Amino acid sequence: MSDNRRLRVIPLITQEKLLKKHYPNCFVKRNRKSDSLMWVGQLRPTPLSKKYTVLVLLKNNKVETFVIEPKKLILYEGETKLPHVYSTPRQKLCLFFPDGKEWNRSFLISDTIIPWASEWLYYYELWLITGKWLGGGIEHNEEKRS
Repeated sequence: MSDNRRLRVIPLITQEKLLKKHYPNCFVKRNRKSDSLMWVGQLRPTPLSKKYTVLVLLKNNKVETFVIEPKKLILYEGETKLPHVYSTPRQKLCLFFPDGKEWNRSFLISDTIIPWASEWLYYYELWLITGKWLGGGIEHNEEKRS
């Protein structure tokens, strides 16, 4: 990961300001001590979609994204888990390959993670209709600790 050393890390205060600017009805909390940031906001992937409340956590140079409302996303008939997630019970979304190339601290959360979460929700709604995940990505196992 020597490439990451050369990346320009975006300060949390900049992430916070841009999240508040682009998503004025959201909640953002920055913690300088733990070098972490939390964003909670509502996303609506299409005008016909319902609203989803999403939580984004940035800590230790890792970002994690969860759907927190509804508390339990509906599954396609006959399915036992959500598609393209790290954890169905926690509703932890898989938005990018975590090798540091698709997302790292040099990217703005407001320009990447939030739109990607909305896009995931769009494909989730299509999955509910078709039973097929059309959002691409690679297959992976869910986290052992769900």
